[in-house]
Amino acid sequence: MPKYSIVVPFHNEEENVTALYDRVKLVMEQVGDSFELVLVDDGSRDRTYRLLEEIAAVDSRVTVIKLRRNFGQTSALAAGFDHAQGDMLISMDGDLQHDPDEIPNFLARLEEGYDVVSGWRAHRADNLLFRRIPSRCANWLMAKLSGVDIHDFGTTFKAYRRDVINNIPLYGEMHRFIPALASWYGASICEIPISNPQRQFGRSHYGISRTVRVMFDLLTIRFLLKYMTRPLHFFGSIGALGIAGGSVMSLWLLGLKLMTGQHVMQEHGPLFMIAAVAILAGVQMLGIGLLGELQVRHFHASAHRAPYAVDRIVRLRPSEESLLH
Repeated sequence: MPKYSIVVPFHNEEENVTALYDRVKLVMEQVGDSFELVLVDDGSRDRTYRLLEEIAAVDSRVTVIKLRRNFGQTSALAAGFDHAQGDMLISMDGDLQHDPDEIPNFLARLEEGYDVVSGWRAHRADNLLFRRIPSRCANWLMAKLSGVDIHDFGTTFKAYRRDVINNIPLYGEMHRFIPALASWYGASICEIPISNPQRQFGRSHYGISRTVRVMFDLLTIRFLLKYMTRPLHFFGSIGALGIAGGSVMSLWLLGLKLMTGQHVMQEHGPLFMIAAVAILAGVQMLGIGLLGELQVRHFHASAHRAPYAVDRIVRLRPSEESLLH
């Protein structure tokens, strides 16, 4: 069993595949401990998978996972983590904007005892208006809402212990929130600065629309961190307020009817409707909270379901590798 697993998702990165493999392999061989490379093709339409297949055909330390279609970066990482065998995992992008020479820095912090080591692009070379400013705002908001004091949630360049990553379900754009989710489980987290070189080949898959999607995921993660195991506390509180407010208005209207004989619908029709809607909405919110509690129980009792579909897995056996030399 390898000690380290390097997980790299690829999507239309044919210009970077071979160079990244060569650089990562060189760095890990210098580290000296056993390792594997888990390379995930996330539905590429160029020669990315062919090149990955050629690499796996000559190196038994490489596992290639081909997904049936483009599921997105989070699902590709989930596929890589699920098939990785190492006790410590490194995730990084396949576009060479993460420098493989910095991998030993991540491993050193894991060896110090940290559970999650997150990269921090302190000096970014991206476009100021469309990349750096939206990213800085999103990262500040993430830190405030999640309670995890790190500067850069967006980078994939991170290191994890196996037992931590096994507890975190990944879907949507949740890979960037792994430190926040890990903190909920009591993981120790640190941050190290990393370089952010310009992309040399291929096109970026990121845009301003991705920031908008991340903001919605941020609302999800805030809810999950606070109410993941007790949704009734959130929906029930709103429901109780609605029922209480509607009941107070209804009792006041009833008192007017009994004491003065007023025709409630004619004199206070809008207030009567507000009271009825408030009570009905409160009951519905309580029902949603109870359904949420049932869903939580189902989640903890049901089997893990992967957010991806694997087309094939390519791995060279060590005995076959010896025949090639």
